[in-house]
Amino acid sequence: MRLSEIGPGFHGAVTRVAVDPSVRLGGLSAEELELRLTEMGFIAGARVEFLHQGLFGADPFAVKLDAMRIALRRREAVGVFVRAADRGPQA
Repeated sequence: MRLSEIGPGFHGAVTRVAVDPSVRLGGLSAEELELRLTEMGFIAGARVEFLHQGLFGADPFAVKLDAMRIALRRREAVGVFVRAADRGPQA
């Protein structure tokens, strides 16, 4: 699943960063956006937790990425792939 698709209650991990080559975002090429996301800490294995989102259009949204808090727009998060954490049996 893509990071841009997560919502309240999500806990998981980054699996990869791969921005579609046809994407241009605010003058950034896909390669530049991918590099920026990686430099922010979106790397395979990083833990991700959804924190909150904007009131209108749910954008921007904030995540806890390992020990950091990062806010980004959903269109910027399309190239980050995540998997939900296995929560095990609920008590």
